[in-house]
Amino acid sequence: MLDLKLVRDNPRAVLGMLEARGQSPELLDGFGELDARRRSLLKEIEDLKAARNAASDEVARLKKGGGPVPEGMIAENRELSQKIKLLDPEVARVEEQERALLASFPNIPDGSVPVGDETANKETRTWGVAPKFKFAPKNHWELGEGLGLMDFGRAAKIAGSRLVVLHDQLARLNRALIGFMLDLHTLRHGYREVWPPALVNSQSLFGTGQLPKFAEDLFKMENGDLWLAPTAEVQLTNLFRNETVDLEDGPVAVTAYTPCFRAEAGAAGRDTRGMIRMHQFDKVELVKVTRPEDSFDQLEKLTRDAEEVLQQLGLAYRVVLLATGDMGFSSAKTYDLEVWLPGPGTYREISSCSCFTDFQARRANIKFRRGRGGRTEFAHTLNGSGLAVGRTLVAVLENYQQEDGTVLVPEVLRPRLGGLEVLGTPK
Repeated sequence: MLDLKLVRDNPRAVLGMLEARGQSPELLDGFGELDARRRSLLKEIEDLKAARNAASDEVARLKKGGGPVPEGMIAENRELSQKIKLLDPEVARVEEQERALLASFPNIPDGSVPVGDETANKETRTWGVAPKFKFAPKNHWELGEGLGLMDFGRAAKIAGSRLVVLHDQLARLNRALIGFMLDLHTLRHGYREVWPPALVNSQSLFGTGQLPKFAEDLFKMENGDLWLAPTAEVQLTNLFRNETVDLEDGPVAVTAYTPCFRAEAGAAGRDTRGMIRMHQFDKVELVKVTRPEDSFDQLEKLTRDAEEVLQQLGLAYRVVLLATGDMGFSSAKTYDLEVWLPGPGTYREISSCSCFTDFQARRANIKFRRGRGGRTEFAHTLNGSGLAVGRTLVAVLENYQQEDGTVLVPEVLRPRLGGLEVLGTPK
């Protein structure tokens, strides 16, 4: 959430942000109308209170002097109190509308972010070389189904579309990827592992910015205030909601594997084949809480942590700095990692690494203290996928495929699979 004072005192900067993000300026107009109404009501209440105080002082003076107090003066005082009593709820209502509208403002992009839509995204670096095959490479679903290890039909029978069942070696490979990522981030990169619930409440989703704007992309439980988490960013960030975090020794860094659930309401007709866009998928998430002066340096480090997963797996990728119109709602700066997929012959997103400045911290009330006994202020939060497990599985299948339809296992994963070197026998 943006600083209320910033929006009130510097609307020009906020208007520039909305334009850069491709948002309608009507959002700011609506806020301005509500704020003007709020100020008008507060001025009216102040005037009424001043008049009531003056009338009360006059009544007190007359009583002290022993003189009679006109009945009309007493009635006027009661009327002023009644008007104030009626206006107080109206002020509260307008302030609540103002806060709700403020919650719909996206974050202000960092000055280093290119302005424009997705065509203004900037490739910052690449790593690795895309494999060249002496045969036409297959898509991952052709490979998985051909080996009898990937089953979309039975998943549809169990629950519906955009779901998958993995069997035998492919199920083990999926599990090996999760363990590999968690071990890398905890043992090498210094993250603390967390095993959180997969269910979250509305306050948690508000804290990280999924609610109220993106409710249609979420799955809500019918009974009670519970939702299926769309990403462990929600759980990991909200570990610190309404807390003052100790950052004296540097950033707090946590990681978790969780299943993730998304309705994909806005993705009709996109990636209908395979495992790219699923209702349920696995992800290893990275979250950091930092001091403001450290946050963008920590974004670079977090991004490198996610990149190392791809490097150790030997998967070619590129890093893309997203433009203002392509960033997520809560982000101030985002790098996408895009892995090379031979099947479609293109790069596909496998991780987004973002710095949210104090945007989420204001919504979730996450603070830190400047030194012993110092003042508290809002922290900065960051997160990134380290990585999306299903898409990593897809990338391994497609990049390590062989002409006979079998798939080589990346060397770094073989110890986790009992020395297995090749997936499957083609069918």
